[in-house]
Amino acid sequence: MKKICLILLFILSLNADVKDIYPDIHILNSNIKIFDIRTESEWKDTGVIKNSILLTFFDEKGMYDAKGFLTELNKNIKPNEEFAIVCRSGSRTKSVSSFLGQLGYNVINFQGGILYIKNLDYKLTKVK
Repeated sequence: MKKICLILLFILSLNADVKDIYPDIHILNSNIKIFDIRTESEWKDTGVIKNSILLTFFDEKGMYDAKGFLTELNKNIKPNEEFAIVCRSGSRTKSVSSFLGQLGYNVINFQGGILYIKNLDYKLTKVK
């Protein structure tokens, strides 16, 4: 069942209209909501973007709960509100942003992920 859902995510990604950008310091320091969809161990390993919302999509085993994710996401955004998502390298956010775009969300995919942001000399916030 999970493989079918992953295939569906891939198919949806072919048609989604999502903004794919490499983030810069300006957007990282703006008021846009940024959702960090990595795992807790990844947050602790590298740190997170200041004021980002920590909301895992794929767990450590690659499993996910799309319905649970959407429930938590909707608690943090208004209808039609633009927001960004970030992962480690940008591969997970590519799939997830496409999925969200197909559902009508106004999402920005941070290409390159936290690895790219670290190269900007952006100071990440430690997670305890």
